[in-house]
Amino acid sequence: MKKLIIFLFVLSGCVPAVVFAQQQFSFKDGKFKIAQFTDLHWTPRSLACTETEATICAVLKAEHPDIAILSGDVVTEDPAIDGWKSVIRIFDEAKVPFVVTMGNHDAEHMAKDDIYDLLLESPYYAGAKGPEGIMGCGNCVIPVYGSKNREKVEALLYCMDSNDYQPNKLYGPYDWIHFDQIAWYREQSARFTKENNGSPVPALAFFHIALPEYKDALLEDKNRLFGCKGEMVCCPTTNSGFFTSVKECGDVMGIFVGHDHDNDYAVAYKEVLLAYGRYTGGKTVYNDLSSNGARVIVLHEGERRFDTYIRVANNEMESFVTFPNSFY
Repeated sequence: MKKLIIFLFVLSGCVPAVVFAQQQFSFKDGKFKIAQFTDLHWTPRSLACTETEATICAVLKAEHPDIAILSGDVVTEDPAIDGWKSVIRIFDEAKVPFVVTMGNHDAEHMAKDDIYDLLLESPYYAGAKGPEGIMGCGNCVIPVYGSKNREKVEALLYCMDSNDYQPNKLYGPYDWIHFDQIAWYREQSARFTKENNGSPVPALAFFHIALPEYKDALLEDKNRLFGCKGEMVCCPTTNSGFFTSVKECGDVMGIFVGHDHDNDYAVAYKEVLLAYGRYTGGKTVYNDLSSNGARVIVLHEGERRFDTYIRVANNEMESFVTFPNSFY
């Protein structure tokens, strides 16, 4: 596959930032499909990984997604480099473009820089290592262009590092999306909004650890929940304000995370969908749901609307909803 590298420049301070790499995506017949795989917990040299691989391949065969997004905790045992090579091979052989966001366990076994150096060797890796000088690795935004006008950005996919742990346990175990990452997101959002005649471009965001707003959403009885809630929301206890920036920028319609294996629900909160993916790892992860699988999201061109559902290993579909129609 031919690689296409696009450099987008942030006007503020004239600092170049690579926000998209390797190839260009576009809507097909007015739709763009994403498969979210999360929490593979790939354990190299374990026979349990054959179940995980079979599930990924079954979902790819059934759905034919335009892109796959792996939202963290991908390879969680040594030798990690062997695990990453195995995961990359799955998407290379399937010829499916993919992106990875970091989970809290990935860097325990291999440095993030080294992970992305390896990922970027694949002709099907569609993300970027991310701009230097901000927290995390793999922060990038992927534009999706129109089905007819290949120069017009019709949707955006923000892929971000939600980081892992922070040293001061007074603030809980998990880190958060940092201010410099939020500033980077706001810069990208403002640029695309300006280029879209002042109208925010419909967008989705993907990362690993849920925001505190996932917990807040459950406290409001009016919010309809679709899917399974099998455990508490394990989020940072400190709120760094990413969700507030999402509301101010007005582009992100839905946020998709992993981390909590027994949750796969979707709930609308302040007119943004907060959703979990279905855990993808088989016997390598704790779980109490019916089966491992993936979340599928289908964007509609020119609309602030998308469909989403769970596709499980036996090819069944669960919890189909349309946002915002199913929630309001």
